[in-house]
Amino acid sequence: MINNIKRIGVMTSGGDAPGMNAAIRSVARTCAFHKIECVGVYRGFEGLMEGDFKSLSARSVNHIIHTGGTILKSARSNEFRTKEGRQKAHEHLLNNEIDALILIGGDGTFTGGLVFNEEFNFPVIGIPGTIDNDIYGTNFTIGYDTAINTVVEAIDKIRDTASSHKRLFFVEVMGRDVGHIALNAGVGAGAEEILIPEEDLGLDRLVESLKRSKASGKSSSIVVVAEGDKIGKNVFELKDYIDENMPEYDVRVSVLGHMQRGGSPSCFDRVLASRMGVKAVESLLEGKSNYMVGILNNKMELTALEMAVKGKTEINLELLRVSDIMTT
Repeated sequence: MINNIKRIGVMTSGGDAPGMNAAIRSVARTCAFHKIECVGVYRGFEGLMEGDFKSLSARSVNHIIHTGGTILKSARSNEFRTKEGRQKAHEHLLNNEIDALILIGGDGTFTGGLVFNEEFNFPVIGIPGTIDNDIYGTNFTIGYDTAINTVVEAIDKIRDTASSHKRLFFVEVMGRDVGHIALNAGVGAGAEEILIPEEDLGLDRLVESLKRSKASGKSSSIVVVAEGDKIGKNVFELKDYIDENMPEYDVRVSVLGHMQRGGSPSCFDRVLASRMGVKAVESLLEGKSNYMVGILNNKMELTALEMAVKGKTEINLELLRVSDIMTT
């Protein structure tokens, strides 16, 4: 290990995700293990510019591994997009003798870290924390596993009422640009159709699919829709279209919204966050910077932050085929 780093800052930014607290805990305790100081940065880049810092000891992160959200809070910052804002952040880091920074968040967070590193040559390491699982360089992001389990549990409950009243439910889940949540939760919950941004099912094919389900004897159906799906302007437009073309269905819409971000993280997310926190701290101590920690084939790996930001994740096409077969 290289010993020129004595204090490491850690912050969360962007949308919160279950498991962020487990990552904070891991960073703080790994710092304690290596006998260096850990400093929590509150309210993301906003707090970075204001010097809203607090020391985190191994004991100060007791009893947070199971909690959702982030104890460091999160906030979006327009001022950090300016050179003046980033200069203020750099001065606070220097004044507090912080030598390196760990950023827990998504592509927006990593973009800010990239620019900051380029301007001030300040060591940064990213930990991917977002429920969308849309970060290149890792098979799983912190919070994704918890989110899909939350969605599956919600759909299971919705199916009870759908079956009781012979209804068709459109269930909208998060996923503005990618359909990982919709696809995996849809297969896991046995949805009759799954609509994702990557695949344009088309309204006509959707109607035909629902008609086949009806003809096969199904009296109720669940259609999982990623919020970024391009078939209609929104899920309510889809409802109106089905109302007009399939009047035999009693159609309802359920938008799961921000409930997908909340709740206690799953065991998988707690373990993943713990592993990523250790890898992030030890990578900094080894002199590495401008990387994101990721899990690839169950191994902790580093991906250049620029690649993590610019790279695109791919949908699992095999799952689409599995979904088609399961709805027979």
